[in-house]
Amino acid sequence: MAMQKIGEAENPAILMTPHETAGRLRVSESTLAKWRMSGDGPEFTKMGAKVRYPAPAVEKFIAKRTRRSTSQTEAA
Repeated sequence: MAMQKIGEAENPAILMTPHETAGRLRVSESTLAKWRMSGDGPEFTKMGAKVRYPAPAVEKFIAKRTRRSTSQTEAA
């Protein structure tokens, strides 16, 4: 995964590849593909046959799943 500079994650112009996104989320590219099919993953963009993930969408995906305890049902 290419190293991002501070502030890049908020830049909507930054489009991450599935490989980069999988690295950021510490999941496999196969998991990302399954999430695309089920609608469970971060928002993505299709450009022809290519899939790209806007960096802010990936960060939003992480933030929505951040919890303070196992009993918490919504993000803090």
